Amino acid sequence: MLEKLTRSALRHRFTILFIWLLVISAGIFAGGKLNDHLTTSLTVPGSESAKASQILGEQFGENIEGSFTVIYKFTNATKAELEQLNQKVSTTVTAIPTAKVAAHRALGGVLYVNISTGYDLLKAASYTDTLRAALARVGLGKALVSGPPAIERDVTPILKSDLRQGQGVAIVVALLLLILMLGACWAIYIPLVFAVASVSLALGLISLLAQKFLMVLYIPNIVELIGLGLAIDYSLLILHRFRRELMDAPGDDINDVVIRTMKTAGRTVVISGLSVSIALATLFLVPVPFVRSLGMAAIVVPLVCIVTALTLQPVLLSVCGRKGTLPHGFKGLIGRTDVMNGMWARIARFVVARPRSVFSSTLAVLLALASSVLFLQVTPSSLTAIPENLQSAKALTMVTDRVGTGVITPIEIAIDLGAPELSADPDIALAKMTLIAQIQKNPHTFLVAAGQEPTFTDPTGRYMRIIVVANDGLGDASTKDLVQKLRSNLIPEAGFPESAKIYVGGAPAQGVDLVHTIFTTFPWIIVLILIFTFLILMRAMRSVILPLKAIALDLISIATALSALVLVFKFGFASSLLGTYRLDQIEVWVVIFLFAVLFGLSMDYEVFLVSRMREARDNGASNAQAIVEGLAHTGTVVSAAAVILVGALSGLVNGHFAGLQQLGIGLAVGILIDATLIRGLLLPSSMVLLGRWNWWLPQGIARVLKTKASPLNDQE
Repeated sequence: MLEKLTRSALRHRFTILFIWLLVISAGIFAGGKLNDHLTTSLTVPGSESAKASQILGEQFGENIEGSFTVIYKFTNATKAELEQLNQKVSTTVTAIPTAKVAAHRALGGVLYVNISTGYDLLKAASYTDTLRAALARVGLGKALVSGPPAIERDVTPILKSDLRQGQGVAIVVALLLLILMLGACWAIYIPLVFAVASVSLALGLISLLAQKFLMVLYIPNIVELIGLGLAIDYSLLILHRFRRELMDAPGDDINDVVIRTMKTAGRTVVISGLSVSIALATLFLVPVPFVRSLGMAAIVVPLVCIVTALTLQPVLLSVCGRKGTLPHGFKGLIGRTDVMNGMWARIARFVVARPRSVFSSTLAVLLALASSVLFLQVTPSSLTAIPENLQSAKALTMVTDRVGTGVITPIEIAIDLGAPELSADPDIALAKMTLIAQIQKNPHTFLVAAGQEPTFTDPTGRYMRIIVVANDGLGDASTKDLVQKLRSNLIPEAGFPESAKIYVGGAPAQGVDLVHTIFTTFPWIIVLILIFTFLILMRAMRSVILPLKAIALDLISIATALSALVLVFKFGFASSLLGTYRLDQIEVWVVIFLFAVLFGLSMDYEVFLVSRMREARDNGASNAQAIVEGLAHTGTVVSAAAVILVGALSGLVNGHFAGLQQLGIGLAVGILIDATLIRGLLLPSSMVLLGRWNWWLPQGIARVLKTKASPLNDQE
């Protein structure tokens, strides 16, 4: 099939180039409008916090994610002056339709006013500048506006700036490495054209998806930088094989060489892309729009790269031809013809000569590097880990220093009594007072707000709300403990009738639900990724043992990546050098997304390396010879591909947002470990120890997989 597809692409090369030119233009145009549809919402549909949000929205006209917090610092103000300040802030709510003051307090020299709206996060964020302008008009220009909508509004331009800088760094690093790898030739631009085409198409498709589905604000940064690195990797792997074919057959027709290349390296890229896609597809199991949108956007990247590899890449290779592909002058690190005498060949022979010592020592080092994963803790969001110069961040800092971060993200208890006018019932009032008293006694509580006024009781008397401000932020262990105690102890023991439905909501409760939901589905994601990966690799490698070994090695690289996050962010190892935040917890979405992405990317290098070994084995090489030949021919290009991808990921690390920094460092460490210690030492040493079992595929399994069997016999 690949041969037919390649011949068709070469036959219609100019049509394909024209179509891709249109696709790139359309993708760039659509991608430019993508940010208009992005959000940071962490809603968990069907959860207790979501039910609380529904009641608060329908009965009190409030959306938790659409609530602003106005912070104003004062010194020695009288009660009358504070009331005047509060009145001024209250007059500004008219600037936002559906807005109203939900709560206000003066504590620690800070007046804070919570302004709720009936809008979702994205819509409310669009009114941030309106609210700030309204405050300035009433003489409160020094007031700081924060809360989820203000943070959303403030971080969007910073994310765009980070993306531009990241793109610049990634492209420069990629170009320099391509020159270093390929030498002086026109072909160095093929991976860059491949990347531009793939990323443009991916952004265009994601823009269409964003019209119908919630999409996360981080998506452009993740898709463009990971997509850039992955696309260059795929193109480089095919280009490397094409150059090798040209060197081995200098007199062959250029199109025949392209076809041979696509039948080998092209097939490998398809398998790799499908492996990454399947790993990412498992994120759809998580019933959280935030996570699903990451999976939806990320899965587009490898699928688009496959399309680009099968259509545009062969055309570019054919157009570039022999003269444009082979280097002139500087030949590059992968331009040498005697690869069997190169560095990777020497490493392979060293490993083959002493497999037990290499395997045991490398495994010991990797387990030591992975040990810090035992200290991994997660948080729904690193709310305070945003650039300090933003107004919303300054407000967070002021509140944290003087009052506590819990003010920004209060817990909201929504009570549905089941029938009108029950809020005045003495038994209900007693239960409510009991609950409030118990909440106030909790050491993690900062303050409680409740009452009979419309802010806390709806006009029908059926619905009530209680606002609880914790001492700490939404991701802190103390706040999570308070949410769990409210749900499991304090509310059930308060004495409300069984007919009453009571839901704990607000950002802290939403965070608890998010973490619980993700980790409830995470084991299923792991199992499915392992099963699908095993089946794909078993057919691709025609082996039962090699896929099992590949999975084990991937799990080790993922453990080291998560361990690196703990070392850098929690313990501060190299955090000053890298410019990262110091945080005790890792954002929960990073852990699950990192697992899926890194598992898929690690398979890329595994497939490329082992496919070359399998090819040598099928041509009659012994187990040891196949290992040496495979590593000698692919070691340099796999290392180059890994470094290019890490260079692209540096754009995430250099940014200003903790979650993206964590993702960038985790992926970079995982990829580097995978491409060096694991693929260079642990993989070949384990294959030497396994011997002929590496290549075993029984007849029965081969028949089911519709591939050629590989009986258990030793050719050595």
